[in-house]
Amino acid sequence: MAYDPKKANPTLIIPEAPAKITRKKKKPKEIAVVIPDNCTGCEACVSFCPVDCIELTPRDTSDGINVVIPNVQIRFDECIGCKICVHVCERMAWDAIEMWPTEQVEGFFEIKIHDKYEDAVAAHAEKMGT
Repeated sequence: MAYDPKKANPTLIIPEAPAKITRKKKKPKEIAVVIPDNCTGCEACVSFCPVDCIELTPRDTSDGINVVIPNVQIRFDECIGCKICVHVCERMAWDAIEMWPTEQVEGFFEIKIHDKYEDAVAAHAEKMGT
């Protein structure tokens, strides 16, 4: 059996954190989705996202429940489907992020994924009445 450096050191397949943040130029075929029950809130994935679309879930303490460590969430309309967060999570933390077909994300979450970042911003502004 040949030596495989990726199996010996799984961190070798984790890419470098991006030098600059970019924007979505087309609608991806797949979008990253966080599985909340698997997410530890470690934020390992956040700094690797090349479009900076991963953030901590806002804490809602209105019901008296205070989550000690909030999960991360992905702003779907900004995701480019690069899978970097999936690889980072499975190598450095848990398998808490999966790739779903874009149509499945739109149906499950009842949202519209736009082709470009600018289209998403314009749709959000229109929805908010600004």
